[in-house]
Amino acid sequence: MRPDLEIVAEMVPRGSRVLDLGCGDGTLLAHLMAQRDCVGHGVEIDGDAVLACIAAGVPVTEGAIENVLPDFGDGAFDVVLLSWTLQTTRRPAAVVAGMMRVAPVGIVSFPNFAHWRLRVALALRGRMPHTRTLPQSWHETSNIHMCTLADFDALAGSLELRVRERVLLGETRGRASGAARARPNLLAAAAVYRLERTAGRLPA
Repeated sequence: MRPDLEIVAEMVPRGSRVLDLGCGDGTLLAHLMAQRDCVGHGVEIDGDAVLACIAAGVPVTEGAIENVLPDFGDGAFDVVLLSWTLQTTRRPAAVVAGMMRVAPVGIVSFPNFAHWRLRVALALRGRMPHTRTLPQSWHETSNIHMCTLADFDALAGSLELRVRERVLLGETRGRASGAARARPNLLAAAAVYRLERTAGRLPA
């Protein structure tokens, strides 16, 4: 399992009802169900990944997150995951608000497009950069709404969500070095956020 998924898994309390948005082949959910006694359900748009979930015994709904999320009731889950998927959604703010409607806790991970390597590559070469975190060419990537850590902090604030924990990631998606804490928006390649509603309120 990828290092960032291991970090996400550590944030999920044992026995939780978990919804994984953009669950891929179900690796994370299968781990949570087997190792942390969670009850899991995934949402995935890719047909091959859906078949992989089914083969692994992971309950899954096929479809786009924006279309499927409204079908889940308020508070239907304890935790909702959005791992490395936020930047691929068409309406990121609505997705974050929706996930916090169906669970009091949301865990979101995404690449930081303000990382220094991206800034330098764009400034010097004048082309969309390639990094270990973002290896695909601009015309092949599924990323359509790039954001920075500062952007996401602002989004969480606008939705009246509390950041309970933030783990900064390096270029291999493991924990970043201590230096990243001094300038996270510049030095962290990505991050995992653990969000909670403010005073139990549902985001608008």
